Amino acid sequence: MERDRGEAIAIEIVTEVPPAVTTRVPRRIRERLLSESSNKTVPCAQDIEDKLLHAHLRRQQFYHNVVRKARAKPRSPSRSCDEELGQRIEARLLAAEQKRLEILAKAQTRLARLDELRQAAKTSVEIRSERERVKLGTQVESRVQKAEANRMRILKASHQKRASAKERTSQSMMRRMARESKYKERVRASINQKRVAAEKKRLGLLEAEKKKARARVQQVRHVANSVSNQREMERSKMRDKLEDKLQRAKRHRSEFLRQRRRQRDSISLYCDMMQEDGDLLSRKLSRCWRCFVSQKKTTLDLAKAYDALKINESLPFEQLAVLIESPATLRAVNSLLDRLQLRLEASKNVATSASQPSIMDNIDHLLRRVATPRRKMTPRIRKGKKVTPGRSVAVTTSPKMSRYPVRVVLSAFMILGHPDAVFNGQGDQEAALNDSAKGFVKEFKLLIKVIKEGPAKLSLGESKLRTLRSQLDLFDKAWCAFLNSFVIWKVKDARLLEDDLVRAACQLELSMIQKCKITPEGDDVMLTHDKKAIQIQVTQDQELLTEKVRHLSGNAGVERMESALSETRSKYFEAKENGSPMAHQLACFFSPNSTSSPVQSVASSSKDSVGVGGSKGVVRSLFKDDTPPSSGSSRVGKETVDEVAKQNELIVNELLHDLNFKLPGGSSVTVKDEEDSLKRKVKETMEKAFWDSVMESMKLEEPDYSCISNLMREVRDELCQMVPDSWKVEITETIDLDLLSQLLNSGTLDIDYLGKMLEFALATLRKLSAPVNDRENESTHQSLLEELHRLCQAKDESGNLHAVAIVKGIRFILEQIEELKREIGLGRITMMKPFLKGPAGFDYLTQAFEKRYGPSTQAYDSLPATRRWISTLSSCKDEWEEHTNMLSALNVVERSPSLGISLKTGGTFLSTANTASQSTVTDIAEGQVLECKGERVDLKVRLGLLKLVSQVSGLTLQVLPETFLLNLSRLRGTQAEIQKITVVTTSLLIWRQMLASERVVKSESETESMAKKLLDLLDGKEEAGLMEIVETTMSEEEGEERKKLMMRGLLRKSLEEGNTVYERVTGCIYKALRGVLLAGNGESGKRLVEREMKKVGVGGGSGGGLKERVIETGRVLGVVACVSVRVHGPWLAHLMQL
Repeated sequence: MERDRGEAIAIEIVTEVPPAVTTRVPRRIRERLLSESSNKTVPCAQDIEDKLLHAHLRRQQFYHNVVRKARAKPRSPSRSCDEELGQRIEARLLAAEQKRLEILAKAQTRLARLDELRQAAKTSVEIRSERERVKLGTQVESRVQKAEANRMRILKASHQKRASAKERTSQSMMRRMARESKYKERVRASINQKRVAAEKKRLGLLEAEKKKARARVQQVRHVANSVSNQREMERSKMRDKLEDKLQRAKRHRSEFLRQRRRQRDSISLYCDMMQEDGDLLSRKLSRCWRCFVSQKKTTLDLAKAYDALKINESLPFEQLAVLIESPATLRAVNSLLDRLQLRLEASKNVATSASQPSIMDNIDHLLRRVATPRRKMTPRIRKGKKVTPGRSVAVTTSPKMSRYPVRVVLSAFMILGHPDAVFNGQGDQEAALNDSAKGFVKEFKLLIKVIKEGPAKLSLGESKLRTLRSQLDLFDKAWCAFLNSFVIWKVKDARLLEDDLVRAACQLELSMIQKCKITPEGDDVMLTHDKKAIQIQVTQDQELLTEKVRHLSGNAGVERMESALSETRSKYFEAKENGSPMAHQLACFFSPNSTSSPVQSVASSSKDSVGVGGSKGVVRSLFKDDTPPSSGSSRVGKETVDEVAKQNELIVNELLHDLNFKLPGGSSVTVKDEEDSLKRKVKETMEKAFWDSVMESMKLEEPDYSCISNLMREVRDELCQMVPDSWKVEITETIDLDLLSQLLNSGTLDIDYLGKMLEFALATLRKLSAPVNDRENESTHQSLLEELHRLCQAKDESGNLHAVAIVKGIRFILEQIEELKREIGLGRITMMKPFLKGPAGFDYLTQAFEKRYGPSTQAYDSLPATRRWISTLSSCKDEWEEHTNMLSALNVVERSPSLGISLKTGGTFLSTANTASQSTVTDIAEGQVLECKGERVDLKVRLGLLKLVSQVSGLTLQVLPETFLLNLSRLRGTQAEIQKITVVTTSLLIWRQMLASERVVKSESETESMAKKLLDLLDGKEEAGLMEIVETTMSEEEGEERKKLMMRGLLRKSLEEGNTVYERVTGCIYKALRGVLLAGNGESGKRLVEREMKKVGVGGGSGGGLKERVIETGRVLGVVACVSVRVHGPWLAHLMQL
């Protein structure tokens, strides 16, 4: 142990560390310093403290690790001992501690130097940032001050501008108000002056008239007194002379008697008798002449009475028609024509007695063609007479026919003045009739002139005077030519009318045979009272038809009618013997246009069966042997293709024109027109007659069950057309027509089998109908089945009630099928409604128009009415210039007061125009009218349509262009609306004028109320006359008949064509409508309407609804014009280029 401790180890620990020449910084610390120095940010004190704390913790950890790893190295124990080892370790620890302290001191020194650098950098950065902040603050402050100065200058300038603009506006308004007030004062002053002058003038004229009247009365009295005195003197002188003559005569007579007292001369007695008879005859002749003049008047008076009627071919159509139909006119013209006939016959008789070859032309055969038949009483009792083809008709001797029928004579003026309204076409007969009417009217006027003015030379080329006799001859020749042309023109209508009358007689005969059960031998056994009444009525109606046929065609027509009746009876009995179905025999009773009457359609139309063949063709059409096709329908359930196409066009046209158009429900899906009610009534009557005939056939002793088979075939076919393909097999198997025909042909009526078929058909209909109607359909079908069950359970040995029940069920099913088809059609149209209101609707109408009238290149020949209408539109350019001038003037007036307002918002007056120009295209379906841009076709169509509805005469199919035929009812309504506006405006003018004459002033509200009353009167009563209008306007006034009569006269005169008031009112209404048509129904159009209506007294407010009506009327016309341009544009453009 000692030996081990003997050796000691000496460790030298240097206490002083020599100063290093260069201090080597560790790489890790150098990288950290470089990374920290590369960072721009300056470390703060907290960061430095954190780093120092982290370094201290790492150092402690390092020391701990060093101490833990220190191990005593194995030495030889001989030399070492514990004290020396401890000393050495302690010396090392001290050296390490000293080294640590040095390192720590260096690190602190370095960190202190870094902190100083950081503090210096921080201080420099703060100083620089403060300097920059101060500089930026100075710049910002200067800019803020400059901006505030600029803002104040701009605000001051804007205030000045506003003030100046407001001042200018106020000054302009003041100047305008001053000008308007001065102008109004001048107008009032001038009006007052004119009124005063007019009143003075009126009073002066009245005074002058009074003076003249007094002077005239005094003069008349003076003249009368002088004349009476002179006559008294003359009478006294004459009395004295007569006394002297009488005394001398007495003396002479006494002397003569004394000389010849004894002589009895018969000659003297005869002379006395002749003298007495001559005196008596002269007195009678003068009395007869006075009676003739007072009762029948002279020819001159009759001519003057005719001339007072002012009948002229230049009169409007309605006025001339009313004048022709007036009883007073007919009496006056008839008296004149009878007198002319007497004068002509007298002149011919005188000429014949003088051996001159002057004989009147015999025109009795022509007069019989145009004579009006006289209604004669027919016997109402028919006993024991059977229906025979040769009925005897009592022919009474007709009175002498007038040579100049008054209605035919007056028709010459209508033909000459309005050929388009009279003629249906333009053929040779129409041209010849027009020429003869022109010559006749000319000679008639010359005859009236000769009667009134006496013989005269009517032309320079004539050498002789036109006397009454010569002019009568010329008049009669012209009349004969006109009558001949007139009869030739009416022959075709007479033949068609004769055929219609023969057809009606055959139908009556056939109906009577079926109802009364007449046998081929003519026996009518067991006739009830009703059947006898039917037979008597049919006989009377046939006699009336015979008289009409005799009047039209004479005895030849009657013979044709009798042969047609005979052939009708023979055909009926022959068809009955052959067992033909009753439906075929009654096919002629129904129109081929009926949509729900179960009758087989006639193969040929009425034009094919009536005309050339006469009554035989009619009979052939009544009994046409048509075998029913195997799969075709046995009833007229379809309309012709043209009619369906026309109905579709009407529906599409209404959808394009009317935004609120609703598809009509009920019994039709067509657009209503004026003939709908009549067609509906005829259709209902025909259907009722058909089903009655079927019921009657079921009640016969030997019922004809073939009609049931035909009706069930139609039920099956109609169901197969509506159901899907998968259902058709079941329908065909359930409704087995072959089995049904075999059962019916065997004469047995299987009610159970037919009932199953009816129930199946009803169930199929319930499946096809809408779910909404399921409950209603089920209840209706159940009630029908119960009713049919009661009929079938009733006791009836003949079995007729069973057949009647089956027919009722079939009829109900067919009606339900038609109703379902209508619902399906309505549903399809409703689905297509959005498409039809767009371009598809226009394209459809264009294609339909092209299909009917051909392409646009053939427009000249296919559109004659449109061609004539376009040829009248020559002043469109002038009217367009007038409209643009009015619109620009209106814009200038409206622009001036709006300048001040536009400056407040920063806009200009052109902003409204720019906004309006952005919406150049407007949807027609929304009821808006596009503004006209002056295009040729658009402009002419709009103005031409306005001129068309502004006419006084009503629109007809002959006058209306082909492009507007679908809108005939709409244009007629528009025309009536314009006439209502004209009447109401004129009535208001006259009413206000009468109140102004009494110095009574009505307010605007009272005027609007009166206008509304008049509009309500004309809307509620279409035939309101002048008295109703006068009563409405004067109802609040003191009841004076004189005022009412005065207003009535003024109103009648003001509503006549050519009157100043009428022309003024119609002109303003025309311009107002033109403004809406060309400027649209926007603000511009409304301003134009207001401007024009103010001229006729319809001022501020709504004018009692007149302005709104004008705007609405213009809107309707504008929509019609826009649609027509869109649809018929190529045709119209082609016609306008010619």
